[in-house]
Amino acid sequence: MKPKDKTANYKPAVDREKDLKLAIYRIQKGRARTKETKVTIAAVAREAGVSTALIHNHYPSVAEAIREIQGRSSRAVRDVKHQDLIAERHKSTNYRQENEELRTKVAKIASINEVLLDENHTLKAKQNDRKVVELVSKKPLG
Repeated sequence: MKPKDKTANYKPAVDREKDLKLAIYRIQKGRARTKETKVTIAAVAREAGVSTALIHNHYPSVAEAIREIQGRSSRAVRDVKHQDLIAERHKSTNYRQENEELRTKVAKIASINEVLLDENHTLKAKQNDRKVVELVSKKPLG
């Protein structure tokens, strides 16, 4: 038995890329040999007879084209995430500002509370020092 030539399965990159693009085209047109109906990296890999890793690692432009067909372009996803990040930073700034305003209000209320507690303590002390005398009249007024 002859040992297999390892280079027998290797195609030039240009030819392999054409095969991948044709696989995408066949899937899109409903003519896939593998009966694939959705354009995904896995479906294109099966249709072209290669691994998904090959597409990811050696044909990033094909992978990006597939993502664009799916509406998940790396650029589009990145832009959406960037816009989300900007919105979250804006919210965070507003929350920090609101937090600072609330801290200031709490400090003012705490100060007022201390003054009122002191006044209350003073009034209680004065009340305890006084002798309350009840005046009872024996004669009817009048």
